[in-house]
Amino acid sequence: MITLQAVTVDFPGGVRAVDAVTLQLEPGRFTVLLGRSGSGKSTLLRLCNGLQTPSAGRVVVGDLGSPRNAAAWRRHRLSTAMVFQSHQLLPRWTALDNALSGAIGRRPLWAGLLPPPRAELELALACLDRVGLADKAQIRVDRLSGGERQRVGIARALVQRPTLVLADEPVASLDPATAEQVLDLLRTICRQDRLTALVSLHQVELARRTADRVVALAHGRIVFDGGPDLLSDDAQSGIYRHPSGLVVSPNPCSPNPSPSNPSIPSPGEPALIGA
Repeated sequence: MITLQAVTVDFPGGVRAVDAVTLQLEPGRFTVLLGRSGSGKSTLLRLCNGLQTPSAGRVVVGDLGSPRNAAAWRRHRLSTAMVFQSHQLLPRWTALDNALSGAIGRRPLWAGLLPPPRAELELALACLDRVGLADKAQIRVDRLSGGERQRVGIARALVQRPTLVLADEPVASLDPATAEQVLDLLRTICRQDRLTALVSLHQVELARRTADRVVALAHGRIVFDGGPDLLSDDAQSGIYRHPSGLVVSPNPCSPNPSPSNPSIPSPGEPALIGA
């Protein structure tokens, strides 16, 4: 599906957001990205749809190879849906209108002046129904709850008919119960439709429950790559260790492990990379 080959991203001021990362996304798998804020998760997601250009290395996309122009990236983005933390919906539009916007990329610009085709309306309503919001299709999204708005965002992504779903902290702004419901919904849909997904999260327990594979970043490098069953407390310590040596809790309501005696993963543990 997508392969990052020794990809590095440098920003002005000597900031290296991604450091020589090699990663292959396997078709049909639900992969979760873990890591502290600033570890490079969002930059890595943006690399996967061409919104970020690598400073070194290259991104290889399925049959397209390494896209070299805007037209090639546009072809890739047509089949790549994005789910955002802050929803990125138009607040005065209805849930149906926002869901319909997922089809814009398939229509010529002049078609925006015309009513949407019946087939697109039916598709958008079907996608809202899949996320449990068919009865709220005509309600403005600024009158919906946070969890409902995020479900509209998932419906919009489905209208796009993607093969790849990228989600950047899609449940970070939701309460724990709603976050669990929304992520379970996204996971179920990806499994039913055999979609490839790359989802960044802060919540380790949600990663354990939903991921087929967990990839963790620290300081722009992959430090863990394996199944959720291998995500031990020792592995978490390696993922969330601050340069100062303090282990930062991945869950705001959980206490930090003691910085005076942090659990340090064994260098030989197969699930950890560069620990």
